[in-house]
Amino acid sequence: MIEQFSLVTGLSDHTQDNTTALTSVATGASIIEKHVILDRSHGGPDDSFSLEPNELAALFTDTKVAWEALGRVDYGHKSSEKGNVKFRRSLYVVKSLKQGETVTHEHIRSIRPGFGIVPKHLSKIIGSTARINMEKGTAVKHDNLLTSDNT
Repeated sequence: MIEQFSLVTGLSDHTQDNTTALTSVATGASIIEKHVILDRSHGGPDDSFSLEPNELAALFTDTKVAWEALGRVDYGHKSSEKGNVKFRRSLYVVKSLKQGETVTHEHIRSIRPGFGIVPKHLSKIIGSTARINMEKGTAVKHDNLLTSDNT
């Protein structure tokens, strides 16, 4: 639903415990609706699936933990990794390229340090066009190429 309609989604939960609500967070639910009752022993039409205050507090705490456990996608370098860049591989020019020239496997290699485009993007780089002259030893950067992604 999130992808199809581009909307915030949630769960209207009428189960007797918090398991369904907690697992809904892992599938993308941002809103959880549960019935609340001050004391289940007083009865009522929804008492069997309503949360008492201590159960509501547990739902709040546990869903917050579940949400935070999902984390955020971040492919950038973390501050703790800055010193390790020299040990990573990236794409470098190993045969000089002239502006307008098509990039081939002869021009690019995956070598250290990691100051260029990461090697997993090699297939996108091959066949692209050099925007500028690039000498042997230049780290390949997206700004220096015309690819189908940035034309």
